[in-house]
Amino acid sequence: MKTNHVAVVGAAETTKLGVIPDMSQLQLHADAALNAMADAGLKPSDIDGIATAVETPQQIAHYLGITPTWVDGTSVGGCSFMLHVRHAAAAIEAGLCKTVLITHAESGKSMIGKAPRSIPADSLQGQFEAPYGVYGPPSMFPIPVLRYMKTHGITHEQIAMVAVVQREWAAKNPRATMKDPITVADVLNSRMIAYPFRILQCCLVTDGGGALILTSADRAKDFPNKPVYIMGTGESVETPMVSQMESFDHSRAFRVAGPQAFKEAGIAHKDVDHLMIYDAFAHLPLYGLGDLGFMPHEETGKFIADRNTAIGGKLPMNTNGGGLSYMHSGMYGMYALQESVRQMRGIAPAQVKDAKISVCHGVGGMFAASGTVIFTNER
Repeated sequence: MKTNHVAVVGAAETTKLGVIPDMSQLQLHADAALNAMADAGLKPSDIDGIATAVETPQQIAHYLGITPTWVDGTSVGGCSFMLHVRHAAAAIEAGLCKTVLITHAESGKSMIGKAPRSIPADSLQGQFEAPYGVYGPPSMFPIPVLRYMKTHGITHEQIAMVAVVQREWAAKNPRATMKDPITVADVLNSRMIAYPFRILQCCLVTDGGGALILTSADRAKDFPNKPVYIMGTGESVETPMVSQMESFDHSRAFRVAGPQAFKEAGIAHKDVDHLMIYDAFAHLPLYGLGDLGFMPHEETGKFIADRNTAIGGKLPMNTNGGGLSYMHSGMYGMYALQESVRQMRGIAPAQVKDAKISVCHGVGGMFAASGTVIFTNER
């Protein structure tokens, strides 16, 4: 993909976030899509490409009255939307479509119009993990953590600081679900969920959604709001079973997707002004900082504990409050992308001064997949 040849020209989340019992999951998709179209000054007939995950593209297209010439239903978990951005950019450059709508929505809390998640008994996970009591993210995601902590010398207090710092960012965000300050002691004394994770180290469960609209950079200035350009992208998948990761000390998918994006963007780590790392659970930012190459894994816990990612720090990270404090409907990647776009537009509630490059990194499943998108506000 050519750097900066595709831009985000529309971005919005659902009108409400949190608990939305009066809207189905499909309605949330439509709400986010219409808000993004309004942001871009477009109507459904202007859209000729569509991408979504979980809900089928045909259902979303039909509900919105869109007849696309390009469709992507890639569904690899919470980073699906990073992959959609990558695929859409390639499709626009190839001339397969001109204006792409990417939607996400989940009734994660209220479960209105949402099919329950299930692990089929004949799947790999159903055969080789579920019989041993490993079922659901809170019991799956902790599996690598103790090995990671032992190998890299990471402490419980350092992982707790991830939640503390992100709550501080959330306090500056009017739409955040959780805003009250917390301490390391609060985190480590909160209710145990699955060792070593306590409830304040686990993601929220909410309703909501978001949507993006992409088009070629040559057209971007015709839209009402500041365009955000795509510098680089990357994607990969590893395994559907967390027990079968190449190593618990790192994520192979992270190590492919992140460097791909950096290479394509032609930037160094020192060039990054703003960072979003998917944080369904508090250990993910540590894996992300290490696997994306910002520092050795041994330094990640201390880096966060020393407040380098906090307000006023040298690498502001998860500035919306993240999945731990902002919102998390089940597939968080879209909300990370939205915050990167807001930062590049200069309109984020906790705006990073003079930010010009934002890296947005996502995970799907339990380290099963990864997607990275690097944005800039300069062409």
